[in-house]
This record gives sequence, C-alpha cells and structure tokens, in this order.
Amino acid sequence: MFGPHSQKGLPPRSRPQPGHVYDVAVVGAGLAGTELAWRLARGGLDVLLVSQALDHLGALYQPTTRDAGFPPGSVFAQVQAQVAPDTDGWTFHRHLKAEIESTAGIHLLQSTVTALDEDAAHARLSTWEGPALHARQVVLAVGAFLKGRLLIGEGMEEAGRLSEVAYDFLADDLARSGVWLVGAERTAAGVEGAPAYEVRFLTPAPSELDGFRVRRLERVFMLGQCAPGQHTYASVLEDAARLAADLLGVDA
Repeated sequence: MFGPHSQKGLPPRSRPQPGHVYDVAVVGAGLAGTELAWRLARGGLDVLLVSQALDHLGALYQPTTRDAGFPPGSVFAQVQAQVAPDTDGWTFHRHLKAEIESTAGIHLLQSTVTALDEDAAHARLSTWEGPALHARQVVLAVGAFLKGRLLIGEGMEEAGRLSEVAYDFLADDLARSGVWLVGAERTAAGVEGAPAYEVRFLTPAPSELDGFRVRRLERVFMLGQCAPGQHTYASVLEDAARLAADLLGVDA
C-alpha cells in the first residue's frame, strides 16, 4: 500500500494495477531489502517491496535494538532514535513498518516469488499465489531463505528463520538459469522465548556476481545475507545504501 505522505517535491505515484511495471522490485523485507526500498522510493523510484511475511519486516536476530550498530542515515537508525534503547524487536518492527508504509512510492506486498524471467523490456516475477509482477530491475534480498533448512534440537524445518518458510522454488529457478549456488550457514543464539538454532542455506558462488549484479541475468541483483560473505547489520545497511546509489545514478 502507499502511505499517506509524499516526499517533498516528488510527484504522487500511480496505484499499481495488473501488468504495472515497477522501476525496481525488491524481494525480501529484511534489513537489506527494507533499507534499499526506502532509499529508492525517497530517490523518486516506483518500488515494489514484496515479502512472504510482512509481520517480519526488518526483523532482527537479537531481542532488542541496543548495540545494533545501525549506520547513521539509515531508516533503521532513524526509527531507533524514536524509541528507547532497550525497545524489544517486535515494537521496533511495528515502528519501522509504519515508516515504510508512510513512504510514498513503496508498494508493500505480501506474496511469494517463485521464479524470474527476463525479456528486452523488463523482468517478470512469478508468484506462488498466481499473479505475475513486473519490474525493470529486480533485487533479491532474501537472507537465509534460498533452500533454507533450520536445525533446532533434533528437528529440521524448511525455513530460513523460525516460523518463516524457505524460498525453495526461487532457489531451484536460479539454478535452472545457470546460477551456481553454494552452501552457507549461520547460528542464531537462543533468547528468552526462543531457542538457539542453526540455519543452512544457499548463496551464489562469488564468481556469479559482478558487484551486486548477477552475471547470468541482465536485470537481477543480490543484496545482503543471500550474497556471499560475512555480514553484520551495519555492513548490510551500508551495502543497501551503495546499491541504492548505483540504481539511482547518484553518489553514495
């Protein structure tokens, strides 16, 4: 949905209809995707931010925002400054989601992207729900969800995080496009009310990316934890700022 407020000097955006072509579609609304969509929309682009679960938008792996290390100028730092230092993750999520919803130019959509196709004009995103989505450029910011397998105790779930289903179809589609995917893993410490767990997932091999762009696809980029390397909250948000600047054609 579009928020009620418009950025000063920017024209109002049209409401998307079937077949609408966005400037950029961002798949995944974790730290990377949320920050990128916010920056692109504030820069004047028509942005789709699509996530399997909007109730987890910008969700953190830690229980509060204390010592999160959000870089100055990020939407995460902006929202953090409006709440108490020990604000719990759920309350922070609600404030952050309100900020994203009130940013003109972002269409916040709950849906599951299963495949990507390209033609000379734009990219087509197939969805589990059926309706196709269209954009001139696509950024995958799906975190630990490409074939994510969550190991908790003696059990295993097809998930990238507790109660969040993995992107198996999208991982299979990238592999069919020739993108070489390799294994990665991370551990989430236990907190009050939630046990520790390990998640194993796929990322493209480093050779598959040219900066943020997927070499085998003309219109697709990857950002955040779903890209190779070690990541922190700060590095992911700084990368989002750099990619936003690239897509907007401005200095970071």
